[in-house]
Amino acid sequence: MTETALFAAGGYRYVRGPFQYSGGVAAEPGFGIERVRFSRPLPMVEGFRAIEAHLTALDRPFTAFCACELRSPAPFTDEGFIAFNRVYVGTLERWGIFQDEENPVARSNVCPEIDPPPEPSFHAFCYTVPAEPTGPNFVIAGSGEATEAPGSYAERIVRLGDTSPEGMREKARFVHGAMERRMAALGVGWADASVTQVYTVHDVHPFLADEIVGRGAAAAGLTWYYARPPVEGLDYEMDVRGVPVERVIHTKLRR
Repeated sequence: MTETALFAAGGYRYVRGPFQYSGGVAAEPGFGIERVRFSRPLPMVEGFRAIEAHLTALDRPFTAFCACELRSPAPFTDEGFIAFNRVYVGTLERWGIFQDEENPVARSNVCPEIDPPPEPSFHAFCYTVPAEPTGPNFVIAGSGEATEAPGSYAERIVRLGDTSPEGMREKARFVHGAMERRMAALGVGWADASVTQVYTVHDVHPFLADEIVGRGAAAAGLTWYYARPPVEGLDYEMDVRGVPVERVIHTKLRR
């Protein structure tokens, strides 16, 4: 059974997960969730500074930070992914969010196949604000086709190396099931979603009608990013959110 917990300092509850991220978040009564996307990805250090500045301007504590979307240059090895995550959670620990190996923040981290950033960077982030929403406010973390069990990713990936139409269908079906379990734990479903995002460089059309549209996962449309999941061997990832307020911060192009 998927377990949830309350992060009172942030005004949200979350689906418990590994140390690097939670399975998803939902605003508690009296709070809503807002999302900000950077017009161009910001490197991690610069991105964290920009998030601090944004939350400070809104008079929100750093603990209001509840979800983020990252972009990385290329898929990590298992060891490289762990090392990256330890650096990432260091700031969350300083902000009073990550404690005792428990991380309430939801996250996706994918690797654009074309024109990737030169280093891990922030694409978007979410935070809570005092509000009385008229409907669910939630973010489900990105998930690839790997079981949450001990062992290396290669041991846990569904149909490792099989990108045939049937292989991709089974991978997608596994990921969609993970989304549904996380949403159910937070008391929401596909009908509550404002955005569904898929990340893969492989063809989704063979299973689009029955495995995505047919199960209600594209009621608000489908956003497909031509990108790979963050760990070598993974081929398909999805995340989902129901967030009524979204903004864009324009960032300068680096030369």
